[in-house]
Amino acid sequence: MQLFRSVRWLADIATCDLICVAGGATATKVALDAAFVGEIRRLGLGARYVTSVCTGSLILRAAGLLTGRRAACHWAWRHLLPLFGAIADDGRVVRDGNVITGGGVTAGIDFALAVLAEIGGAEIAQTIQLGLEYAPEPPFNAGRPDVAPAAIVAACRERLTSVLPLRETEARRAAERLTTAVR
Repeated sequence: MQLFRSVRWLADIATCDLICVAGGATATKVALDAAFVGEIRRLGLGARYVTSVCTGSLILRAAGLLTGRRAACHWAWRHLLPLFGAIADDGRVVRDGNVITGGGVTAGIDFALAVLAEIGGAEIAQTIQLGLEYAPEPPFNAGRPDVAPAAIVAACRERLTSVLPLRETEARRAAERLTTAVR
């Protein structure tokens, strides 16, 4: 996977107040791209806020920005955070100093409102929430493995078994690169 275009665009950014790294199906593969991760690290070290959603926290951690910090991640991949020296937290939105991380995809909305409140104040965040009509009422209580029915959790885990070994291998390789780079 080549991220040359993305790296070039990131390299064109001198500094930023807030960096937000999104996750996704290729987050652990992206964490292996030394140039990309290097740019994330450079920008993150100077940012007022270092943020991520879903598995973006794995990329932040590969960049060395979460060492010893609590961080959220999608529940299926949260166990990979300690490989990088981060402290896995199952909160939907987790703040540790200037680092704010969100859990899975839908936690991204909660995360965004928390960041907006931090930057612009609670009134602005609530106005945006109302404008979005964000008032979640999920039809099922199955959004987290600790509350979902056991059969649903098992079925979801079964679907993830085909990608888990590759993601874990990529995460371990990224963690090794970080350890080597720090020495």
